[in-house]
Amino acid sequence: MSTVFPEDSVGLVTPQLAQFNEPLALACGRSLTSYELIYETYGTLNSSASNAVLICHALSGHHHAAGYHSPDDRKPGWWDSCIGPGKPIDTNRFFVVSLNNLGGCNGSTGPSSVNPATGKPYGADFPVLTVEDWVHSQARLADRLGIQQWAAVVGGSLGGMQALQWTITYPDRVRHCLDIASAPKLSAQNIAFNEVARQAILTDPEFHGGSFQDRGVIPKRGLMLARMVGHITYLSDDSMGEKFGRELKSDKLNYDFHSVEFQVESYLRYQGEEFSGRFDANTYLLMTKALDYFDPAAAHGGDLAATLAHVTADYCVMSFTTDWRFSPARSREIVDALIAARKNVCYLDIDSPYGHDAFLIPTPRYITGFTNYMNRIVC
Repeated sequence: MSTVFPEDSVGLVTPQLAQFNEPLALACGRSLTSYELIYETYGTLNSSASNAVLICHALSGHHHAAGYHSPDDRKPGWWDSCIGPGKPIDTNRFFVVSLNNLGGCNGSTGPSSVNPATGKPYGADFPVLTVEDWVHSQARLADRLGIQQWAAVVGGSLGGMQALQWTITYPDRVRHCLDIASAPKLSAQNIAFNEVARQAILTDPEFHGGSFQDRGVIPKRGLMLARMVGHITYLSDDSMGEKFGRELKSDKLNYDFHSVEFQVESYLRYQGEEFSGRFDANTYLLMTKALDYFDPAAAHGGDLAATLAHVTADYCVMSFTTDWRFSPARSREIVDALIAARKNVCYLDIDSPYGHDAFLIPTPRYITGFTNYMNRIVC
């Protein structure tokens, strides 16, 4: 019996792998002589290649944004609520490309990949990357797919930073930018959270300077702690209170420091445990550093409007009221700079109780605003 997927699903999808043998020069001064990018596509590219949309993922994201890899999958891709027939990114209209960033751990070349020069995993020797490095690698993928200009580049959080960087680095190759729950640069508090997460990994006895794969181990405790810290910042106080409150797992206190007594403790430990089994520690370090380094206005003395003066894309910026990791004030900085640079921009601040994770949750006003903007795009 064949599996029946929801009518608004892209159905079964198969990842594709693109091999690049031309060296890629990186901002850190090093280069990759060759690399691979894993990606998925949904929908059909039209004859003029004018309906392509690029999905940029957040810190722990990957290429599997929509649909299912097998009939037995319990969950679809991470942004399935927004990609598919009749959804905001409508695959009846758009050809959608979603990839795992360079440095990732889900199929693209990264620290867990074999370094051709040594025959061993790159580990800590993998070069530090920036958002602009990712954009350059994504542009090569676009060339490979025959896409000279994106109808839209879309991303939330770190993905939103990539979308913004696309319009700056390749202004003629982007018609629309959807920047969701993002920021023009990290605040000191955000950099601090990232540093705590990195130190949890770096000080794990099983990290071994990043060469843990050679020893057949993983810095599990460090990864768990990093994820727990990060996950707290993705949720709002209201959503955590509504979901867990001060509920206990049992009807009595244990009066020790080792037992899991509160439901929220159990949830965080589960998230950390699950994450440590699927994500590479060196990739986590790379991704958080790319977040920290992102500051496109630095090239113009901190003047974001001057940085955006040459861009040609139209913009849709969205934020969420309870997002304190990337607060609405940070989105308004982008909007204000675009207005000062006399660019076309619309802004939607969405009332949502879900904190930073709201960009992944299909609340009605979010989906309506997202859909309405995408419907404006002429292919």
